[in-house]
Amino acid sequence: GLIAAQECLPNNEIRDDFAKDFSYLSKLWEIISPDRLLSEFQNDYIWLTRIYGSIQPPSGNGRLIWHALGAKTLEIVNKYVQVDTIRDDLDTIVLDEEMIEDLIENHSKTYKAVEIRIIRRLRKNLNNPKFVKIGEKLEKLKENFEKGFINSLEYLKSLLSIAKELLQAERTVEPEDKRVKAKAALTELFHETKTNATPKMIERIVNDIDEVVRNVRFEDWQWTKTGEREVKKALRKVLMKYSLHKEQEMFLRAFNYIREYY
Repeated sequence: GLIAAQECLPNNEIRDDFAKDFSYLSKLWEIISPDRLLSEFQNDYIWLTRIYGSIQPPSGNGRLIWHALGAKTLEIVNKYVQVDTIRDDLDTIVLDEEMIEDLIENHSKTYKAVEIRIIRRLRKNLNNPKFVKIGEKLEKLKENFEKGFINSLEYLKSLLSIAKELLQAERTVEPEDKRVKAKAALTELFHETKTNATPKMIERIVNDIDEVVRNVRFEDWQWTKTGEREVKKALRKVLMKYSLHKEQEMFLRAFNYIREYY
């Protein structure tokens, strides 16, 4: 379904138009939520949110300023959407010769699935210049394909080459690097949202969150309800310690940073 939706947005101009409309819609949603009248539109809104996320430029750049999703939008997405509906098996695809042969044989139907997998992996390291460069290479490749400069078979072969480059780059990223990024993102969040009620010892809050999350997380916890539940519980416990448990938007934004970096 997501692939079919993307086929309705075949170039940057159309994608930007969709993104502008969605941005306007999401601002209205954030204002009106949690009014009951939104309930009948929730499934459609979640679907549009997933499409919006799937077409964001993989380098983090683009002609349009792509805004971050609002707290109330993120809440319903995390509650109702399990992102693993598209398998993250890029490693297998790149290493399995039979699978590559099958992809190439059916290139007109399979290139989009490979593209989505690559973009999903790129977003995990958006602040790393090495991955931004790979994302820019993918955007240029997509643009050449959409303009008809290369056919679907050439596009797929180039995607597989980018996938190999991406996996190689991932091997050079130290787990500690991600932890540092996570703490930096959380520190920035607490400084950004700081009010008179926010404690001054932001570094201590961030260190406490880092410690409890690392203790409860497990491999691929982001894609299980149990993992999400345990991490949210740990985060709430820290925020309660500093009397910040009523700051719902802060909680949601902090959880999404944790989801991305841990």
